[in-house]
Amino acid sequence: MKYIRLTKEQLEEMHQEFINFLATQSITAEEWEDIKKNQPETAEQELDVFSDLIWEGVLQKAEYLEHFSPNHIFLFYIDQVTMNLIGIKVDNPAIDLTTREGYQWLQNNLMDDSVSLYTSSKNISDDRNNDIFVLIRQGAVITKGELYRFFDEHLRS
Repeated sequence: MKYIRLTKEQLEEMHQEFINFLATQSITAEEWEDIKKNQPETAEQELDVFSDLIWEGVLQKAEYLEHFSPNHIFLFYIDQVTMNLIGIKVDNPAIDLTTREGYQWLQNNLMDDSVSLYTSSKNISDDRNNDIFVLIRQGAVITKGELYRFFDEHLRS
């Protein structure tokens, strides 16, 4: 398994996709029930293969990620060869960017001396999807990139 198995909730949400996955392997619903009952290790392997396929599809499409911590926001834009970072750091222990109030403070005080903005870029490895997956495992979430584009425009002006 390259990534991690989807959670029970995720698998339930992808029920139809899993049925289609089994059908591509000519496994009927009855056969699947039999496999789960009599060959649990085979069933586990099928779930792992399906999970990896889903992760590959999701990661291939991912371009923007965000990771919030109490005093940092990391915004990523990832194309096919480069990972670009916009970092926001707040040097004020009274501000917690993971709360609504802390984020609101940042919006109202972007030019405050305690706020630092910085950028960085690096080439991604030969396994782009794994690079993204590592960030997700560290707490980043895939987004549509609105926040990244906002700060990118702010830094360019």
